[in-house]
Amino acid sequence: MQNYLLTQLDSGTRVITEPLQGVRSAAIGLWIGTGSRDEDEARAGVTHFLEHLLFKGSSKYSAQDIAEIFDTFGGELNAATARDYTVVYGRVLDEHVETAVDVMTDMVFAPSLADLDSEREVVLEEIAMIEDSPQELVHDLITQAVFGKHPLGRPVLGNAEVIANVSRRSVAAYHRARYTAANVVVAAAGSVEHKPLLALVERMEEKLRDPPARKPAARAPFIASPPPTLRFQRKDTEQYHVCLGAPGISRSDKRRFAASILDGVLGGSASSRLFQEIREKRGLAYSVYTYSSQYADTGQIGIYVGTREENLAVCLEIIAEQIASIAAGEVSDEELDRAKQNLKGRIMLSMELTSNRMSRLGKSVITDSELMSLDRILAEIEAVEASGVAELAGVLLAREGLSAAAIGPREDRLLAAVEPLCPALVAAAAA
Repeated sequence: MQNYLLTQLDSGTRVITEPLQGVRSAAIGLWIGTGSRDEDEARAGVTHFLEHLLFKGSSKYSAQDIAEIFDTFGGELNAATARDYTVVYGRVLDEHVETAVDVMTDMVFAPSLADLDSEREVVLEEIAMIEDSPQELVHDLITQAVFGKHPLGRPVLGNAEVIANVSRRSVAAYHRARYTAANVVVAAAGSVEHKPLLALVERMEEKLRDPPARKPAARAPFIASPPPTLRFQRKDTEQYHVCLGAPGISRSDKRRFAASILDGVLGGSASSRLFQEIREKRGLAYSVYTYSSQYADTGQIGIYVGTREENLAVCLEIIAEQIASIAAGEVSDEELDRAKQNLKGRIMLSMELTSNRMSRLGKSVITDSELMSLDRILAEIEAVEASGVAELAGVLLAREGLSAAAIGPREDRLLAAVEPLCPALVAAAAA
């Protein structure tokens, strides 16, 4: 049984709640349907910069007020920017819900956009921090390699030059265009009542500046994948940080459950093939894993390994062997069952936290995804067959479709290691 209530207000704002018995806390999230993929190149990073500025004060509360209120509550307040949404979220005791919602809605809909220059420096430092962390930066490089010039290929943090020069007027215009009532979902889970929350959210609309009763313009769809590419950034590091990647599947694709099982079998857990073969059995790397992202119209699948030069070719050879093995259908019943139980267990354990339940609600509604019951999700996972996992591995991780990205001291050593796995990719890079 679904245990949530969903209401759409006249303004278009959607409010979804999941009351839970036996808890004293409530997790609340304001989900805005705008992310880095909604930016043009001249405003790359404005969405993330705006998220930072929400904490710098609003029409009623200063930055210090915001911090002190949630500290006094013993609560949590944070935010995140993704490629297709922004979220401001908090968790407080139920007796503080009204104040928390008032502060959060004021931050989101009536930001003062104060201290622009000081926060600009904070964001530039964040970008610099990623630049100094090759194990993080390589993920931006592989995303660029997979999606090319499409907005999905740009880093969420944006372009340092844009951030250094963007004006308050430009940020305010972006806020007015994207932070509209019809583009917002308010989600809450825990010790919270639906009708009182509706009343609190309706007050939110009074804070909107000239509120348009419509959603912003539609975002650019991802129509076709560009040819696979190889990106290398030279840096004097002890390790080569390497990602292999390709377009994945969308969040509405029926194969997404098989994709999660593929992730678990290949590299998504401590018992996965890549972790066992590369780290545990041979000691070739400290960090090796697979990952995937899903969007409305596409997705991304990736493999990461960080290793020293003398181990690089062997690691990539093992990755190629394991992909081929899975694609050939060599997945045992025990392996498949372990991946299923792992995934089901992680999902069920996550549902014990009000913040995770709130995130499930908010993300589903803001991205217009089907909100499945927990029982249905578990049934879909259990229904995945080894043949479906093999077929998906063959499609998503085919050698001719893989892009590569790496950070390390010498490009020629990287190309030599990648060539047996992706000869066409290396040939194109050398051309």
